[in-house]
Amino acid sequence: MFTNKNYVLTVYREGSFSNAAKKLYISQPSLSASIKRIEEKIGVPIFDRSTTPVSLTEVGEEYVKYALFVEEKEQDFARYISDYANFLTGSVRIGGSSLFSSFMLPGMISDFNKKYPNIKFEIFEDNTKTLLEKLNLGTLDLIIDNAYIDDDAFDTTVCTSETLLLAVPKSFAVNDSLKNYRLTSCDIKSGVHYDASRSVSLKKFSNYPFILLHPENDTGKRAAQLFKKYHISPQVTFYLDQQVTAYNVSSTGMGISFVSDILIRNMETGTSLFYYRLNDKEIERNIYFYKKNAHYLSNACQKFIETNSEN
Repeated sequence: MFTNKNYVLTVYREGSFSNAAKKLYISQPSLSASIKRIEEKIGVPIFDRSTTPVSLTEVGEEYVKYALFVEEKEQDFARYISDYANFLTGSVRIGGSSLFSSFMLPGMISDFNKKYPNIKFEIFEDNTKTLLEKLNLGTLDLIIDNAYIDDDAFDTTVCTSETLLLAVPKSFAVNDSLKNYRLTSCDIKSGVHYDASRSVSLKKFSNYPFILLHPENDTGKRAAQLFKKYHISPQVTFYLDQQVTAYNVSSTGMGISFVSDILIRNMETGTSLFYYRLNDKEIERNIYFYKKNAHYLSNACQKFIETNSEN
């Protein structure tokens, strides 16, 4: 019944028989005939062909649910066999936001491959919500993210920690009154920002425009909590999706943004920004590896987590 489940799943994922046939490198009539045989074996249609894109019938939804489960277990077993036969070979499919995909994962993977050259990596860049969906579906092995997800479906391991700082355009007058607290990118790279005595209050910047991330982003959520805590109604110039974009917009002088010290350490020195540490615990957060619970994790994935985690 599930022998040719890949045909059904591909039509389900692509939304049409023609696109699925191209994806599978077979003719559309051949694909249609194969799915028809599955439907005849079940006794009822899997797809409602009268809709565009094609949709699943009630029985079709159940078939896909079980087919995805079987597919996941087959992949788990394949990874197990690969580990059993060849320790530390295979692949790691890992996802992250643009910040982690650009500035953390490349270095991690490069260092890891020097020691384990036979492990191949695939990097997927997206937002947290989409990455968690892919992890849950089994299309990703791991994700790296700074949002803490309180969900029993996922298991977390602390990778490292980061500090959120304010990135303030140098043209803003507030910098003149905070000369003893303002930090440069060189200071961040040297770790000066860890000194709590260099902290300032968010209230100092309440009269200036901000570039914020959307509230569903952990950085955006923390910013909103800070504004609420200090009774500030921020002037918001933009709401954006990615921290890197907010940083670049701040660099043009359009507003203040909340950015990670990881990002600052990886950018060029001598930018048009000063940085400030805030005197609040919300600026500190962990970065986690997430994996799906009750899901076989290959030796390669486990070794990658172990190599890049805080002990």
